[in-house]
Amino acid sequence: MTERTYFDWNATAPLRAEARAAVLGAFDVTATASSVHSEGRAARGLIERARGQVAALIGAEAKEVVFVSGATEANALALTPELVVRGRQVTCDRLFVSAIEHSSVLSGGRFAPDRVERLSVLANGVIDVAALKIAIAQAKTPLVSVMHANNETGVIQPVAEIAAIVHEAGGILHVDAVQTAGRIACDMAALAADMLTVSSHKIGGPQGAGALIMRGVQPAAALLKGGGQERGFRAGTESVAAIAGFGAAAEAAASTYEAAADRMAALRDRFESLLRIATPQAMVFGAEVPRLPNTSYFSAPGVKAETAVISFDLNGVAVSSGSACSSGKVTQSHVLTAMAADPALAAGALRVSLGWTTTEPDIDRLIIAWKRVAAALLKRQAQAA
Repeated sequence: MTERTYFDWNATAPLRAEARAAVLGAFDVTATASSVHSEGRAARGLIERARGQVAALIGAEAKEVVFVSGATEANALALTPELVVRGRQVTCDRLFVSAIEHSSVLSGGRFAPDRVERLSVLANGVIDVAALKIAIAQAKTPLVSVMHANNETGVIQPVAEIAAIVHEAGGILHVDAVQTAGRIACDMAALAADMLTVSSHKIGGPQGAGALIMRGVQPAAALLKGGGQERGFRAGTESVAAIAGFGAAAEAAASTYEAAADRMAALRDRFESLLRIATPQAMVFGAEVPRLPNTSYFSAPGVKAETAVISFDLNGVAVSSGSACSSGKVTQSHVLTAMAADPALAAGALRVSLGWTTTEPDIDRLIIAWKRVAAALLKRQAQAA
């Protein structure tokens, strides 16, 4: 059997040992966290411990954390016109989202489609801050949603600068920190975010858990109504095991991310250096601006992404490309379209994302696979010409 090497950490990270232990331990708790008996209090204790662990990861208070089923739900909960801001109900008349956001943000949440406006980005993948300032001036109370770092390019956005502009305009800022929490410094106060989304499975926790962190701002109404769990913000019996695993992963990530980031940045730079030697015409998107230390999004002339991903897989290497819809079909990247990238290069864009277990031999296997894949694809293209 071909040895497998995983380079799709931005999609999901393997389960951490700490999270696995927490999940398995939670399975021994038989009650729901809403019950007042001893068994119920045990379940509640696991959830509250996790709430504190997740809060600590991003410099928040435990009372600001609301657990949901994942980042998509957290984003949908946050993106609503009706908000309570420091005890006063306000109506946001417009929602502004960058053109490179995750589809759960681009969909606009509970805003009517005609009240959602997309903000442009520069060719390097950074949000056009000047354009944002002009755009939100049109709104009385704008709600702005931007990601801390892009999931495809890894480009880190100037969130603190954006926050200052949004708040000066009397607006509210939501930040999708799914790709940064537990990977780089992600402090809610430093970012000046009013609401912030994090995800369990991106940091080595189980799938099926996420959180919306709210500081002085909260939705006026729940997205899911029912039993009143999570202080009324998210009805439904809590997934104690998933939440416990999320908390354990958050605690592990908080204590290791700095060293892991330095190591991954060195490995990523090594990969890109070897890539340029092997394929001088290769282009790395966003390489000229700050990026996540674990992410490389690249392309080369003549390479088709869908074929390349399959070829990598046959060579024992898992990479990704563009945006995969629910059917798994690779489509043109909306991020590269927003960056006005050459369509021919965008059609071959491949994302390599590393994790805390990635090694130098893994990078070597990746380069060997790339050479085989590129040679085969270019040979096939020449034969078809």
